[in-house]
Parts: sequence; structure tokens; C-alpha cells
Amino acid sequence: MSDGTYAGDVTSADAFEMLKDDEQTVLVDVRTLPEWQFAGVPDLRGIGKEPVFLSWQVYPQMALHPDFEQALRDQGIGPDKRVLLLCRSGARSRSAAMALTAAGYGQAYNVFDGFEGPPDASGQRGKVDGWKAAGLPWAQQ
Repeated sequence: MSDGTYAGDVTSADAFEMLKDDEQTVLVDVRTLPEWQFAGVPDLRGIGKEPVFLSWQVYPQMALHPDFEQALRDQGIGPDKRVLLLCRSGARSRSAAMALTAAGYGQAYNVFDGFEGPPDASGQRGKVDGWKAAGLPWAQQ
């Protein structure tokens, strides 16, 4: 489902299935280096893939990456690929999906529940929704 500004929203579990079923599908983790280091990263080795790590916002200023789309192209990820964008909770990845769609990527999807999802009642992430809560493979860097 989407409002027309990108291909749609998928859950982490659906994203993992898409990655398993289609060798052309790519997972782009748009979080920041500290998030990758401290919260962990999706582990796709079991399905013969590696995520692409490219920050949508550059830490510590959190300014938008000025050449995000070109950086993807430089890694061989062009508009012909199905791109699944993942952040902590689905907000940055949604913005990245919208920007890629505007740049001609017809299959830019937002992983709307994110890597850690929303906080639970005690304020902790990774337990309610998202990649971790779904029991999908991940690793600590």
C-alpha cells in the first residue's frame, strides 16, 4: 500500500521473503553508522546476500545525504532493481523510497516496521515490531 509517491509499504517479514525469492531485490539499510554498530544489522548471509549500508541522513548532523541516489547507482543499484529501504522505525526509509521513486526507481519499497520498530510500554525498541521482533536474522557488528 502506498499513497502513490513510492511503490508501497512492506513488513520486515515480507521484505525478507522478497529478498529470498528474487535475486534482483536489494535491501538498503539507510540508518547511520552508530545504529549499525550498536543496534545491529540484518544478516542476509543465509540467503546468499548482503545488505547495502547507505545512510539517508549523515551522522552527526543528520543532514540528508547529498548524493544518495548516485551512491546507490555507484554500487550497481539502478532503477531496474527492486529496492527495499530499511531504517529504525520506517520514517527515514519512507522518505528515501519517495526520493528514489521521484528519481525514476519504480520499485522502491519502504520496510515500514523498521529494524527495531516502535518502543514498547517500557520504552525499549526491538520487541514490538520490526526486523528484530519478527525473529529475522540479524547480527551485532
